[in-house]
Amino acid sequence: MQQNSAAQGFSAVVGKVPAPCLVLAGVSGIQFGAALAPSAYPQAGAAGVVFLRLLIAGVILCVLWRPRRRALKSAKGAWKTVLAAGALLAGHHIAFFEAVNHIPLGIVATIEFLGPFAIAMAGSRRALDLLPACLAAGGVLLLSGGGSTSLPAVGLALAATAACCWAGYILVSARMATRLSGGQGLAVAITWAALLSAPYGIAHAGTGLLDPHVLWVAAVVAVVSSVLPYSLNLEALRRIPPRVFGVLTSLEPAAGALFGLLVLGQHLQRSQWLGISAVACASIAATYLGPGKRRASRVRATSGSLPEAESARAGPASREHPGPRTIHSSGRPSGNLTDVQAPPPRLDPNDSL
Repeated sequence: MQQNSAAQGFSAVVGKVPAPCLVLAGVSGIQFGAALAPSAYPQAGAAGVVFLRLLIAGVILCVLWRPRRRALKSAKGAWKTVLAAGALLAGHHIAFFEAVNHIPLGIVATIEFLGPFAIAMAGSRRALDLLPACLAAGGVLLLSGGGSTSLPAVGLALAATAACCWAGYILVSARMATRLSGGQGLAVAITWAALLSAPYGIAHAGTGLLDPHVLWVAAVVAVVSSVLPYSLNLEALRRIPPRVFGVLTSLEPAAGALFGLLVLGQHLQRSQWLGISAVACASIAATYLGPGKRRASRVRATSGSLPEAESARAGPASREHPGPRTIHSSGRPSGNLTDVQAPPPRLDPNDSL
């Protein structure tokens, strides 16, 4: 599929940014939007804001990426993956923003982190791999105040639902990133999420959806916490494994607490600031101890690696044209320094998505 100039420009810019930076930018945008959204709750409620946010984001992404049905049909299993991603996004958004109605943003983000944390734990094979995840888990406990505060059960249940949906979306969107180029799949997924959330949002918000303040807040939240973060995350997932992505998003509790303080005036205790530091250190450790680094060392020792410029060019083309292509050591097409030319590819039976 041929992209328009805006999409090409976006891809060119984010392609030069390190994948961990893309994830951190996405985390910041999501949590800032979560802190801004409650200002429209009196008029439209969480359900109305979620519906408008997804609808506006879907329209913007469809204009940007111009998805084509033929492109989705040509990729094996693309439609199922895209629709699953949209359903998980709808469930995550509704659960997350409803949870913020009951418990503080920092606590919601902390519980939501359990989703990617579970991915990080499931993908670990060595004791060293568990260190960043364990450090992040300790930081989460400190950030939440050690569980000493009594929280409403409904808020905890909603936050836990958001965690499950977010974990599922990480895995499904990683598969979507390998099947479709650009953000065409993401555009369709978010549009599908908007359609799924429409009955819930309209039933709860009614005419409040037309309030100018609600529309303004929803538009800002759609851009900063949907369009940009999910586009950046999708690009990052093309370069790093889901479990590394999961640990990097452990900064969400810290970002949620920070924006809760700046936007909502939610102050933190000393133990919670220590939790922020622990989670940040865990994310940095995951970046340097991630499996991609070890795989790159094994590849260079056996087959050599592509120069950076050549590897970057090989990524998208390798997914669209037959013949010799760049294959990640896990068997997934990619475009980073862990790629080697391998006809035919050798898959690692111990690798998972």
